[in-house]
Amino acid sequence: MSHNTIDLNKQRQPLDHLESVWLFGYGSLIYKADFPYLKRKPACIYGWQRRFWQGSHDHRGTPEAPGRVLTLIEAPGARCAGMAYQVTPDTFEHLDHREKNGYLRVFTQLHWLDEPGETEGLVYLASADNEAYLGPDSDEAIAAHIAQSEGPSGPNSEYLLKLAQALRDMNEHDEHVFAIERELLKLINR
Repeated sequence: MSHNTIDLNKQRQPLDHLESVWLFGYGSLIYKADFPYLKRKPACIYGWQRRFWQGSHDHRGTPEAPGRVLTLIEAPGARCAGMAYQVTPDTFEHLDHREKNGYLRVFTQLHWLDEPGETEGLVYLASADNEAYLGPDSDEAIAAHIAQSEGPSGPNSEYLLKLAQALRDMNEHDEHVFAIERELLKLINR
């Protein structure tokens, strides 16, 4: 599958018949909401975990030297916390462009962190069959890759460090993110 998924997302899931949609963010969408939204609430999804296994050709890297950003992998029993945004369907013009690098929209159940309840929402996933997928590596290798990558949205290290801080601000722990952050900080402090 091509890493540009804009048209594919529009074909697979037209949303214009809906008044609003909840969107779940687990990476930069937690701390960088560069789109209008009706509501914003901390939420989580079950059965998924974050991994720095997706290449970024357009934001935190270049086509010649992609950075590493997050995707989700299935993990029974896992819990992934993030931020949910209630948006109007026209917001996906911007979001589909922002998340075009291999990500497909998928519906999933969102569970609120600050109150009882749940709702259906969308999440962007980048599976192993997209051209930008980089796959697993050691924490040290992923941190070294992130340390040297930069793209139009800035240094790849900024993505990781802002995400780690946003998770701390939410009182959430993600061992994968924090382990790579520790390795990155070792490289920066050398």
